[in-house]
Amino acid sequence: MERPDPDDARHLRRTRRTVEATPDLEHPERVRVDGRELLNFCSNDYLGLRTHPALLEAAHESMQQHGFGAGAAHLVSGHCLEHQALELELAAFVHRERALLFSSGYMANLGVLSALSSRHDLIVADRLNHASLLDGARLAGARLRRYPHGDTAGAARILAAHPGTALIVTDGVFSMDGDVAPVRELAALATQHGARLMVDDAHGLGVLGATGGGTVEQAGLAPQAVPILIGTLGKALGSFGAFVAGDAELIETLIQRARTYIYTTALPPAIAAATRAALRLVQHEPWRRERLQAHVQRFRAGAAALGLPLSPSMSPIQPLIVGASIRALALSESLIGHGFLISAIRPPTVPQGSARLRVTLSAAHSEAQVDALLEALGSAFARATPA
Repeated sequence: MERPDPDDARHLRRTRRTVEATPDLEHPERVRVDGRELLNFCSNDYLGLRTHPALLEAAHESMQQHGFGAGAAHLVSGHCLEHQALELELAAFVHRERALLFSSGYMANLGVLSALSSRHDLIVADRLNHASLLDGARLAGARLRRYPHGDTAGAARILAAHPGTALIVTDGVFSMDGDVAPVRELAALATQHGARLMVDDAHGLGVLGATGGGTVEQAGLAPQAVPILIGTLGKALGSFGAFVAGDAELIETLIQRARTYIYTTALPPAIAAATRAALRLVQHEPWRRERLQAHVQRFRAGAAALGLPLSPSMSPIQPLIVGASIRALALSESLIGHGFLISAIRPPTVPQGSARLRVTLSAAHSEAQVDALLEALGSAFARATPA
């Protein structure tokens, strides 16, 4: 007799919804799921670039020259002019000497941490860091010590108790909570203890800062204060892949030692070309960030007026923490009935008892859509059984 799955009983089984299409490429916030058109409020396409004509045209033109796949790893024959140009442009964008492309943010974090740390080293990490940072530290075999979320004093105590070579590692914007790391304080701490600071700015790049430079720019820090910067291309830039930026010595070390770079096929050149187009839009269309921030403020004001369980986030990630997994699932299903796609995030992705709706806002949304979402949320929460 087949045993029941405990994840089913605890409402923790993960399932996938298949997005069948984006019905109108001029409106990337609209998706068709199970034959029904929904407004997508759980995408990381913060600037609404993933269907922009400039990206599609750049990818098409690149395919006419290079085909689609790269055909090999960067160090074999897969590194083409599109990759080279994108690395140079990314480095200039974040004011670093060099940048290095990876096939995903997960692979970038694993590659950097395993290349730069060993069992003799100390990695000091925020407790709510992304899973890839935790896995990278474990793969490196380093001594991993985790400080309470956002607690710079806790990080300082760890560094004081464990002298030696250390690397402080943090998300820039935390993906499930939407709050921003205290990067200025962490940079000062790194200087004080002779440690290096690594920031994974997956959810800050393109969104925060005067020019979209991310959490480091928003904090007013010089590039040298954060010698290891990770950025992803599949969120605000609407593309795919990731990069590491830093000085020339860092990048050369990664080319020689980062196994997730050395032993994987390069990104398709068409993706690199599309990303270059997206990067130009980020730099030349600041109205996208301004519109996005206006949506954040509008949503937060409306949610507060409705008494919704707001978290202290000023980023496009606006989690509504409801507690029980069954309640988060019920709310998500209710919102689909109202025409909104918002995922229920449950343990182990988030701590036990903190299941939530992870609302994400985009420059592609309109004010009317944000208001309609607030109305649907107010109705759904009013009918929901308390946790």
